[in-house]
Amino acid sequence: MASKETANAESDKNNSPPPTKSLVFSVKIGFFAGLIWGVVRWLATGLNFTNVTQAFLLDPFVPRKMLGGFYWQAAGLGMFILMSMLAGLVYLAVFGRLRGPWPGIFFGAAWWGLFYAWLGPLIGAMPPLRQIGWNSIVTDFCLFLVWGVFIGFSIAFELHNEAAREPSNSPSRGSPQTSS
Repeated sequence: MASKETANAESDKNNSPPPTKSLVFSVKIGFFAGLIWGVVRWLATGLNFTNVTQAFLLDPFVPRKMLGGFYWQAAGLGMFILMSMLAGLVYLAVFGRLRGPWPGIFFGAAWWGLFYAWLGPLIGAMPPLRQIGWNSIVTDFCLFLVWGVFIGFSIAFELHNEAAREPSNSPSRGSPQTSS
């Protein structure tokens, strides 16, 4: 009887998913956050919801009048993806132990504040907030919030979902209904 329980325990260990590699997972989540929300931001720029160009991360390195072209916009999307991959690692290091959506909301707001209120105007990546306009401020703030929630909640859900890794107590073979 004891050998059968040991065999079942070994079987459950072999069937449980391996632990998530948190660094790799955070980079992957950052990549997809940058891709998805970068494309949404590109659409918001194309529909004139925001005046801040998609290539705002390249603005300190390239003259602003050149950033309107398609290739520079695509390069801006690539930079947003790279920034998001870095953000996934930063989230893991700073908020990795926290659960729920609220840390992601604060994380997105902090990145918006970093780029739009402090560092962006300081290095010339974007004009100061008083010159951007309310439509751009609200649109980009909301996009950064959902971007932060995507990164934060995805990482928190995967790294704190331990219930999926525990062995089940019920037998996994046979019919769920009793036979009579």
